[in-house]
Amino acid sequence: MQSPTEHDESTQEPQVDTTESTASPEADQVAEDVVAAEPSAPEAPKVSFDAFDLQAPLRKAIDKLGFEFCTPIQAQSLVHTLQGHDVTGKAQTGTGKTAAFLITIINDLLSNPIQETRYLAEPRALIVAPTRELAIQIASDADLLNKYSGLHTVTLVGGEDYQKQTRALDAKPVDIVVATPGRLLDFVSNGNLHLGMIELMILDEADRMLDMGFIPQVRQIVARTPRKDCRQTLLFSATYTPEIVELSNRWAMDPIMVEVAPERVAADAVDQIVYLVTTADKYNLLYNLINEPNAERIMVFSNRRDQVRKLADNLHRNGVSVGMLSGEVAQNQRIRTLDNFKDGKLRVLVATDVAGRGLHIDDVTHVINYTLPEEPEDYVHRIGRTGRAGAVGTSISFACEEDSFLLPDIEAQLGMKLECTHPEERLLEKAPKFEREGKFKSKEAPRSGGARSGGGRGAPRGR
Repeated sequence: MQSPTEHDESTQEPQVDTTESTASPEADQVAEDVVAAEPSAPEAPKVSFDAFDLQAPLRKAIDKLGFEFCTPIQAQSLVHTLQGHDVTGKAQTGTGKTAAFLITIINDLLSNPIQETRYLAEPRALIVAPTRELAIQIASDADLLNKYSGLHTVTLVGGEDYQKQTRALDAKPVDIVVATPGRLLDFVSNGNLHLGMIELMILDEADRMLDMGFIPQVRQIVARTPRKDCRQTLLFSATYTPEIVELSNRWAMDPIMVEVAPERVAADAVDQIVYLVTTADKYNLLYNLINEPNAERIMVFSNRRDQVRKLADNLHRNGVSVGMLSGEVAQNQRIRTLDNFKDGKLRVLVATDVAGRGLHIDDVTHVINYTLPEEPEDYVHRIGRTGRAGAVGTSISFACEEDSFLLPDIEAQLGMKLECTHPEERLLEKAPKFEREGKFKSKEAPRSGGARSGGGRGAPRGR
Protein backbone atom coordinates (compact mmCIF):
# COMPACT_ATOMS: atom_id res chain seq x y z
CA MET A 1 0.00 0.00 0.00
CA GLN A 2 1.40 3.38 -1.00
CA SER A 3 0.97 6.48 1.08
CA PRO A 4 -1.32 8.97 -0.73
CA THR A 5 0.97 11.80 0.30
CA GLU A 6 3.76 10.23 -1.71
CA HIS A 7 1.86 10.06 -5.01
CA ASP A 8 0.79 13.22 -6.74
CA GLU A 9 2.20 13.49 -10.27
CA SER A 10 2.59 11.59 -13.51
CA THR A 11 5.30 9.02 -13.99
CA GLN A 12 6.41 10.53 -17.29
CA GLU A 13 10.06 11.54 -17.15
CA PRO A 14 10.61 15.03 -18.57
CA GLN A 15 13.02 15.34 -21.46
CA VAL A 16 15.98 17.09 -19.96
CA ASP A 17 19.41 18.04 -21.08
CA THR A 18 22.23 15.96 -18.65
CA THR A 19 42.71 16.74 -7.87
CA GLU A 20 42.61 13.68 -10.20
CA SER A 21 44.79 10.68 -9.51
CA THR A 22 47.10 9.80 -12.39
CA ALA A 23 47.96 6.39 -11.08
CA SER A 24 46.86 4.08 -13.88
CA PRO A 25 45.19 4.09 -17.31
CA GLU A 26 42.14 2.42 -15.80
CA ALA A 27 41.84 5.17 -13.23
CA ASP A 28 41.53 7.68 -16.06
CA GLN A 29 38.14 6.20 -16.86
CA VAL A 30 36.78 6.97 -13.42
CA ALA A 31 34.34 9.86 -13.20
CA GLU A 32 35.49 12.99 -11.48
CA ASP A 33 33.69 11.96 -8.31
CA VAL A 34 35.80 8.83 -7.88
CA VAL A 35 38.91 10.77 -7.02
CA ALA A 36 41.30 11.15 -4.14
CA ALA A 37 42.21 14.78 -4.49
CA GLU A 38 44.20 16.89 -2.09
CA PRO A 39 41.87 18.39 0.51
CA SER A 40 40.55 21.79 -0.53
CA ALA A 41 41.95 23.36 2.63
CA PRO A 42 45.75 22.90 2.53
CA GLU A 43 46.06 22.79 6.29
CA ALA A 44 43.57 19.94 6.67
CA PRO A 45 45.26 16.60 7.41
CA LYS A 46 44.94 13.89 4.81
CA VAL A 47 42.81 10.89 5.68
CA SER A 48 43.91 7.57 4.23
CA PHE A 49 41.44 4.91 3.15
CA ASP A 50 43.41 2.68 5.55
CA ALA A 51 41.68 4.58 8.36
CA PHE A 52 38.45 2.71 7.56
CA ASP A 53 37.69 -0.96 7.99
CA LEU A 54 36.85 -1.71 4.38
CA GLN A 55 36.16 -5.15 2.96
CA ALA A 56 39.12 -6.67 1.12
CA PRO A 57 37.59 -6.74 -2.43
CA LEU A 58 36.64 -3.07 -2.14
CA ARG A 59 40.02 -2.08 -0.74
CA LYS A 60 41.71 -3.94 -3.58
CA ALA A 61 39.67 -2.00 -6.16
CA ILE A 62 40.54 1.32 -4.50
CA ASP A 63 44.24 0.36 -4.50
CA LYS A 64 44.02 -0.74 -8.13
CA LEU A 65 42.67 2.68 -9.08
CA GLY A 66 45.65 4.24 -7.34
CA PHE A 67 43.72 6.18 -4.70
CA GLU A 68 45.29 6.58 -1.29
CA PHE A 69 43.73 9.58 0.42
CA CYS A 70 40.11 10.63 0.86
CA THR A 71 38.68 13.91 -0.35
CA PRO A 72 37.10 16.05 2.41
CA ILE A 73 33.55 14.85 1.67
CA GLN A 74 34.73 11.24 1.73
CA ALA A 75 36.62 11.65 4.98
CA GLN A 76 33.77 13.50 6.68
CA SER A 77 30.95 11.26 5.48
CA LEU A 78 32.50 7.77 5.56
CA VAL A 79 33.16 7.99 9.28
CA HIS A 80 29.36 8.17 9.72
CA THR A 81 27.96 6.23 6.76
CA LEU A 82 30.17 3.17 7.35
CA GLN A 83 28.60 3.00 10.81
CA GLY A 84 25.13 2.93 9.27
CA HIS A 85 24.11 6.52 9.99
CA ASP A 86 22.01 8.57 7.58
CA VAL A 87 23.85 11.55 6.12
CA THR A 88 22.91 14.69 4.24
CA GLY A 89 25.92 15.96 2.31
CA LYS A 90 26.32 19.44 0.90
CA ALA A 91 28.88 19.01 -1.84
CA GLN A 92 29.29 19.90 -5.48
CA THR A 93 30.35 17.72 -8.36
CA GLY A 94 34.08 17.08 -8.31
CA THR A 95 34.36 16.74 -4.53
CA GLY A 96 34.32 12.95 -4.45
CA LYS A 97 30.75 12.43 -3.26
CA THR A 98 30.03 9.62 -5.73
CA ALA A 99 32.88 7.53 -4.35
CA ALA A 100 31.73 8.36 -0.83
CA PHE A 101 28.32 6.78 -1.27
CA LEU A 102 29.51 3.95 -3.54
CA ILE A 103 32.11 2.88 -0.98
CA THR A 104 29.40 2.96 1.69
CA ILE A 105 27.08 0.79 -0.41
CA ILE A 106 29.65 -1.75 -1.53
CA ASN A 107 31.19 -2.15 1.92
CA ASP A 108 27.78 -2.65 3.52
CA LEU A 109 26.62 -5.21 0.98
CA LEU A 110 29.87 -7.16 1.28
CA SER A 111 29.73 -6.98 5.09
CA ASN A 112 26.16 -8.30 5.20
CA PRO A 113 25.79 -11.03 2.58
CA ILE A 114 22.34 -12.55 2.15
CA GLN A 115 22.39 -16.26 2.91
CA GLU A 116 18.83 -17.14 1.94
CA THR A 117 17.46 -17.44 -1.59
CA ARG A 118 17.39 -14.19 -3.53
CA TYR A 119 14.90 -13.24 -6.21
CA LEU A 120 15.30 -11.35 -9.45
CA ALA A 121 14.59 -7.60 -9.74
CA GLU A 122 14.90 -7.03 -5.97
CA PRO A 123 17.91 -4.71 -5.51
CA ARG A 124 19.55 -4.13 -2.14
CA ALA A 125 20.75 -0.61 -2.92
CA LEU A 126 19.16 2.18 -4.96
CA ILE A 127 20.81 5.31 -6.36
CA VAL A 128 18.55 7.95 -7.90
CA ALA A 129 20.13 10.67 -10.07
CA PRO A 130 18.47 13.49 -12.02
CA THR A 131 19.98 12.94 -15.47
CA ARG A 132 20.76 10.00 -17.72
CA GLU A 133 24.37 11.05 -18.11
CA LEU A 134 24.98 11.24 -14.37
CA ALA A 135 23.28 7.89 -13.74
CA ILE A 136 25.39 6.21 -16.44
CA GLN A 137 28.54 7.76 -15.01
CA ILE A 138 27.71 6.60 -11.47
CA ALA A 139 27.10 3.06 -12.72
CA SER A 140 30.44 3.14 -14.54
CA ASP A 141 32.17 4.17 -11.32
CA ALA A 142 30.34 1.43 -9.44
CA ASP A 143 31.61 -1.17 -11.90
CA LEU A 144 35.20 -0.07 -11.29
CA LEU A 145 34.83 -0.18 -7.51
CA ASN A 146 32.98 -3.52 -7.80
CA LYS A 147 35.72 -5.11 -9.89
CA TYR A 148 36.61 -7.69 -7.24
CA SER A 149 33.34 -7.84 -5.30
CA GLY A 150 31.07 -9.67 -7.75
CA LEU A 151 28.19 -7.27 -7.08
CA HIS A 152 25.75 -6.76 -9.95
CA THR A 153 24.79 -3.21 -10.97
CA VAL A 154 21.95 -2.34 -13.38
CA THR A 155 21.31 1.09 -14.89
CA LEU A 156 17.75 2.19 -15.64
CA VAL A 157 17.52 5.40 -17.65
CA GLY A 158 15.12 6.83 -20.20
CA GLY A 159 16.05 7.02 -23.85
CA GLU A 160 17.44 3.48 -23.96
CA ASP A 161 15.93 0.09 -24.76
CA TYR A 162 13.45 -0.85 -22.01
CA GLN A 163 13.62 -4.55 -22.86
CA LYS A 164 17.41 -4.55 -22.72
CA GLN A 165 17.25 -3.08 -19.23
CA THR A 166 14.63 -5.69 -18.27
CA ARG A 167 16.96 -8.45 -19.45
CA ALA A 168 19.75 -7.00 -17.31
CA LEU A 169 17.48 -7.23 -14.28
CA ASP A 170 16.47 -10.78 -15.17
CA ALA A 171 20.02 -12.02 -15.81
CA LYS A 172 20.78 -12.57 -12.13
CA PRO A 173 19.92 -11.06 -8.74
CA VAL A 174 20.75 -7.36 -8.80
CA ASP A 175 22.60 -5.66 -5.96
CA ILE A 176 22.66 -2.00 -7.01
CA VAL A 177 20.24 -0.13 -9.26
CA VAL A 178 21.23 3.30 -10.57
CA ALA A 179 18.32 5.12 -12.17
CA THR A 180 16.64 8.33 -13.23
CA PRO A 181 13.27 8.96 -11.59
CA GLY A 182 10.95 8.54 -14.58
CA ARG A 183 12.37 5.27 -15.92
CA LEU A 184 12.68 3.88 -12.39
CA LEU A 185 9.04 4.61 -11.67
CA ASP A 186 8.07 2.99 -14.98
CA PHE A 187 9.80 -0.24 -13.93
CA VAL A 188 8.25 -0.15 -10.46
CA SER A 189 4.74 0.65 -11.72
CA ASN A 190 4.92 -2.14 -14.31
CA GLY A 191 5.92 -4.67 -11.68
CA ASN A 192 9.33 -5.26 -13.25
CA LEU A 193 11.26 -3.96 -10.24
CA HIS A 194 10.55 -4.34 -6.54
CA LEU A 195 11.98 -1.96 -3.94
CA GLY A 196 10.84 -3.73 -0.80
CA MET A 197 14.33 -5.12 -0.08
CA ILE A 198 16.22 -1.82 -0.35
CA GLU A 199 18.78 -1.49 2.44
CA LEU A 200 20.52 1.68 1.23
CA MET A 201 19.01 4.54 -0.76
CA ILE A 202 21.02 7.42 -2.22
CA LEU A 203 19.48 10.56 -3.67
CA ASP A 204 22.18 12.38 -5.63
CA GLU A 205 21.97 16.03 -6.69
CA ALA A 206 18.68 16.45 -4.84
CA ASP A 207 18.67 20.18 -5.62
CA ARG A 208 18.83 19.39 -9.31
CA MET A 209 15.92 16.96 -9.01
CA LEU A 210 13.97 19.66 -7.21
CA ASP A 211 14.72 22.20 -9.96
CA MET A 212 13.75 19.75 -12.70
CA GLY A 213 10.40 18.86 -11.13
CA PHE A 214 11.28 15.27 -10.25
CA ILE A 215 10.41 15.40 -6.55
CA PRO A 216 6.80 14.11 -6.98
CA GLN A 217 8.23 11.08 -8.79
CA VAL A 218 10.91 10.60 -6.15
CA ARG A 219 8.22 10.68 -3.46
CA GLN A 220 6.43 7.82 -5.18
CA ILE A 221 9.69 5.89 -5.41
CA VAL A 222 10.56 6.42 -1.75
CA ALA A 223 7.07 5.23 -0.77
CA ARG A 224 7.86 1.84 -2.37
CA THR A 225 11.00 1.33 -0.25
CA PRO A 226 11.11 0.18 3.39
CA ARG A 227 10.45 2.75 6.13
CA LYS A 228 13.25 5.19 6.81
CA ASP A 229 14.11 3.46 10.09
CA CYS A 230 14.60 0.21 8.14
CA ARG A 231 16.99 1.54 5.52
CA GLN A 232 20.04 3.82 5.34
CA THR A 233 19.47 7.03 3.40
CA LEU A 234 22.12 9.38 2.01
CA LEU A 235 21.13 12.62 0.31
CA PHE A 236 23.58 14.86 -1.53
CA SER A 237 22.96 18.37 -2.78
CA ALA A 238 25.08 21.27 -4.02
CA THR A 239 22.84 23.67 -2.13
CA TYR A 240 21.07 23.37 1.22
CA THR A 241 17.81 25.24 0.84
CA PRO A 242 14.82 24.92 3.21
CA GLU A 243 13.22 22.60 0.65
CA ILE A 244 16.23 20.28 0.73
CA VAL A 245 16.23 20.35 4.54
CA GLU A 246 12.56 19.37 4.53
CA LEU A 247 13.14 16.49 2.11
CA SER A 248 16.12 15.25 4.12
CA ASN A 249 14.15 15.26 7.36
CA ARG A 250 11.24 13.49 5.68
CA TRP A 251 13.22 10.71 4.03
CA ALA A 252 16.22 10.21 6.34
CA MET A 253 16.47 9.13 9.98
CA ASP A 254 18.18 11.79 12.12
CA PRO A 255 20.55 12.67 9.26
CA ILE A 256 24.03 13.94 10.08
CA MET A 257 24.92 17.05 8.10
CA VAL A 258 28.26 16.93 6.29
CA GLU A 259 29.44 19.97 4.36
CA VAL A 260 32.49 20.83 2.30
CA ALA A 261 33.39 24.27 1.07
CA PRO A 262 32.10 25.36 -2.35
CA GLU A 263 34.27 24.37 -5.25
CA ARG A 264 36.60 27.35 -5.28
CA VAL A 265 39.50 25.24 -6.50
CA ALA A 266 38.09 25.64 -10.00
CA ALA A 267 39.01 29.31 -9.88
CA ASP A 268 42.60 28.41 -9.00
CA ALA A 269 42.99 25.92 -11.84
CA VAL A 270 41.29 27.99 -14.54
CA ASP A 271 42.25 31.29 -16.13
CA GLN A 272 38.94 33.14 -16.23
CA ILE A 273 38.32 35.81 -18.87
CA VAL A 274 35.15 37.85 -19.28
CA TYR A 275 34.75 39.62 -22.61
CA LEU A 276 32.35 42.55 -22.88
CA VAL A 277 30.78 42.06 -26.28
CA THR A 278 27.65 43.05 -28.15
CA THR A 279 25.12 40.37 -29.04
CA ALA A 280 25.81 41.01 -32.73
CA ASP A 281 29.54 40.26 -32.31
CA LYS A 282 29.23 37.11 -30.20
CA TYR A 283 29.35 34.56 -33.01
CA ASN A 284 32.35 36.23 -34.66
CA LEU A 285 34.16 36.22 -31.32
CA LEU A 286 33.29 32.55 -30.77
CA TYR A 287 34.51 31.50 -34.21
CA ASN A 288 37.81 33.35 -33.84
CA LEU A 289 38.45 32.03 -30.33
CA ILE A 290 37.86 28.47 -31.51
CA ASN A 291 40.48 29.00 -34.18
CA GLU A 292 43.14 30.30 -31.79
CA PRO A 293 46.27 28.07 -31.91
CA ASN A 294 46.02 26.93 -28.28
CA ALA A 295 42.31 26.09 -28.43
CA GLU A 296 42.51 22.33 -28.86
CA ARG A 297 39.38 20.90 -27.20
CA ILE A 298 36.55 23.34 -26.50
CA MET A 299 33.21 23.16 -24.73
CA VAL A 300 30.72 25.91 -25.53
CA PHE A 301 27.78 26.44 -23.18
CA SER A 302 24.49 28.15 -23.88
CA ASN A 303 21.31 28.25 -21.82
CA ARG A 304 18.81 27.28 -24.51
CA ARG A 305 18.64 24.20 -26.68
CA ASP A 306 17.53 26.15 -29.78
CA GLN A 307 20.59 28.38 -29.46
CA VAL A 308 22.83 25.35 -28.96
CA ARG A 309 21.46 23.84 -32.16
CA LYS A 310 21.97 27.07 -34.10
CA LEU A 311 25.52 27.53 -32.82
CA ALA A 312 26.47 23.94 -33.60
CA ASP A 313 24.98 24.21 -37.08
CA ASN A 314 26.75 27.50 -37.86
CA LEU A 315 30.09 26.15 -36.65
CA HIS A 316 29.62 23.00 -38.73
CA ARG A 317 28.82 25.13 -41.79
CA ASN A 318 32.02 27.09 -41.06
CA GLY A 319 34.05 23.88 -41.26
CA VAL A 320 34.46 23.18 -37.53
CA SER A 321 34.25 19.57 -36.27
CA VAL A 322 31.48 20.04 -33.74
CA GLY A 323 28.92 18.03 -31.77
CA MET A 324 25.76 19.04 -29.95
CA LEU A 325 24.48 17.95 -26.55
CA SER A 326 21.06 18.94 -25.27
CA GLY A 327 17.77 17.45 -24.13
CA GLU A 328 16.40 17.15 -27.66
CA VAL A 329 19.24 14.81 -28.68
CA ALA A 330 18.40 11.10 -28.47
CA GLN A 331 20.24 9.19 -25.77
CA ASN A 332 22.16 6.92 -28.13
CA GLN A 333 23.27 9.96 -30.13
CA ARG A 334 24.36 11.73 -26.94
CA ILE A 335 26.58 8.81 -26.02
CA ARG A 336 28.13 8.73 -29.52
CA THR A 337 28.71 12.48 -29.42
CA LEU A 338 30.40 12.32 -26.03
CA ASP A 339 32.56 9.40 -27.11
CA ASN A 340 33.61 11.22 -30.28
CA PHE A 341 34.47 14.33 -28.28
CA LYS A 342 36.46 12.33 -25.73
CA ASP A 343 38.28 10.49 -28.53
CA GLY A 344 39.21 13.74 -30.28
CA LYS A 345 37.03 13.12 -33.33
CA LEU A 346 35.18 16.34 -32.47
CA ARG A 347 37.09 19.44 -31.42
CA VAL A 348 34.10 21.44 -30.18
CA LEU A 349 31.09 20.38 -28.11
CA VAL A 350 28.20 22.85 -27.86
CA ALA A 351 25.94 22.06 -24.93
CA THR A 352 23.31 23.17 -22.50
CA ASP A 353 23.96 22.53 -18.83
CA VAL A 354 23.21 18.85 -19.38
CA ALA A 355 27.00 18.55 -19.74
CA GLY A 356 27.79 20.86 -16.85
CA ARG A 357 27.60 18.24 -14.13
CA GLY A 358 28.76 14.73 -13.55
CA LEU A 359 30.69 14.15 -16.77
CA HIS A 360 34.38 13.36 -16.91
CA ILE A 361 36.12 14.60 -20.05
CA ASP A 362 39.89 14.87 -20.07
CA ASP A 363 42.00 17.54 -21.73
CA VAL A 364 39.34 20.21 -22.27
CA THR A 365 41.51 23.27 -22.91
CA HIS A 366 38.77 25.90 -23.13
CA VAL A 367 35.28 26.42 -21.78
CA ILE A 368 33.35 29.22 -23.48
CA ASN A 369 30.17 30.57 -21.89
CA TYR A 370 28.35 31.89 -24.95
CA THR A 371 25.63 32.96 -22.54
CA LEU A 372 26.17 33.39 -18.81
CA PRO A 373 24.29 30.81 -16.73
CA GLU A 374 21.27 31.98 -14.80
CA GLU A 375 22.36 29.99 -11.73
CA PRO A 376 25.79 30.90 -10.29
CA GLU A 377 26.44 27.27 -9.33
CA ASP A 378 26.22 26.30 -13.00
CA TYR A 379 29.10 28.66 -13.78
CA VAL A 380 31.32 26.71 -11.38
CA HIS A 381 30.21 23.41 -12.88
CA ARG A 382 30.84 24.67 -16.40
CA ILE A 383 34.35 25.97 -15.86
CA GLY A 384 35.13 22.82 -13.88
CA ARG A 385 35.19 20.96 -17.22
CA THR A 386 38.66 22.40 -17.79
CA GLY A 387 41.73 22.89 -15.60
CA ARG A 388 41.76 19.24 -14.52
CA ALA A 389 44.44 16.75 -13.53
CA GLY A 390 46.96 19.46 -12.77
CA ALA A 391 46.54 21.31 -16.06
CA VAL A 392 45.58 24.97 -16.26
CA GLY A 393 42.48 25.56 -18.36
CA THR A 394 40.87 28.66 -19.80
CA SER A 395 37.32 29.85 -19.26
CA ILE A 396 36.00 32.62 -21.48
CA SER A 397 32.60 34.17 -20.79
CA PHE A 398 30.70 36.53 -23.04
CA ALA A 399 28.92 39.32 -21.15
CA CYS A 400 26.56 41.29 -23.35
CA GLU A 401 23.85 43.81 -22.70
CA GLU A 402 21.35 40.99 -22.10
CA ASP A 403 23.05 39.02 -19.34
CA SER A 404 25.87 41.04 -17.76
CA PHE A 405 23.62 41.62 -14.74
CA LEU A 406 24.29 37.98 -13.81
CA LEU A 407 27.97 38.62 -13.08
CA PRO A 408 27.64 39.89 -9.46
CA ASP A 409 25.97 36.65 -8.31
CA ILE A 410 28.61 34.58 -10.10
CA GLU A 411 31.36 36.60 -8.40
CA ALA A 412 29.67 36.07 -5.04
CA GLN A 413 29.61 32.32 -5.69
CA LEU A 414 33.30 32.33 -6.61
CA GLY A 415 34.30 34.63 -3.77
CA MET A 416 36.35 36.71 -6.16
CA LYS A 417 36.04 39.57 -8.63
CA LEU A 418 36.04 38.75 -12.35
CA GLU A 419 37.89 41.27 -14.46
CA CYS A 420 36.00 42.29 -17.57
CA THR A 421 37.74 43.40 -20.73
CA HIS A 422 37.02 44.12 -24.38
CA PRO A 423 38.29 41.55 -26.90
CA GLU A 424 41.05 42.51 -29.29
CA GLU A 425 39.89 43.74 -32.68
CA ARG A 426 41.27 40.67 -34.44
CA LEU A 427 38.94 38.48 -32.37
CA LEU A 428 35.95 40.40 -33.67
CA GLU A 429 36.76 39.93 -37.34
CA LYS A 430 33.77 38.69 -39.28
CA ALA A 431 33.51 34.90 -39.55
CA PRO A 432 33.88 33.56 -43.11
CA LYS A 433 30.95 32.58 -45.29
CA PHE A 434 29.50 29.14 -44.71
CA GLU A 435 31.29 26.47 -46.71
CA ARG A 436 28.94 23.50 -46.35
CA GLU A 437 25.33 22.53 -45.76
CA GLY A 438 23.76 22.55 -42.34
CA LYS A 439 23.78 19.41 -40.21
CA PHE A 440 21.84 20.09 -37.01
CA LYS A 441 18.21 20.49 -37.99
CA SER A 442 15.39 21.27 -35.60
CA LYS A 443 13.13 18.34 -34.82
CA GLU A 444 10.35 20.71 -33.86
CA ALA A 445 8.82 21.40 -37.27
CA PRO A 446 6.03 24.00 -37.25
CA ARG A 447 2.54 22.62 -37.26
CA SER A 448 0.17 23.37 -40.11
CA GLY A 449 -2.94 25.40 -39.50
CA GLY A 450 -1.63 28.70 -38.25
CA ALA A 451 0.56 30.05 -35.51
CA ARG A 452 -1.78 29.61 -32.58
CA SER A 453 -0.48 27.21 -29.95
CA GLY A 454 -2.71 27.83 -26.98
CA GLY A 455 -4.21 24.34 -27.05
CA GLY A 456 -0.96 22.40 -27.40
CA ARG A 457 1.96 21.66 -25.14
CA GLY A 458 4.10 24.37 -23.71
CA ALA A 459 7.46 25.23 -25.20
CA PRO A 460 10.27 22.74 -24.49
CA ARG A 461 12.39 23.49 -21.49
CA GLY A 462 15.73 25.17 -22.13
CA ARG A 463 17.74 22.41 -20.53
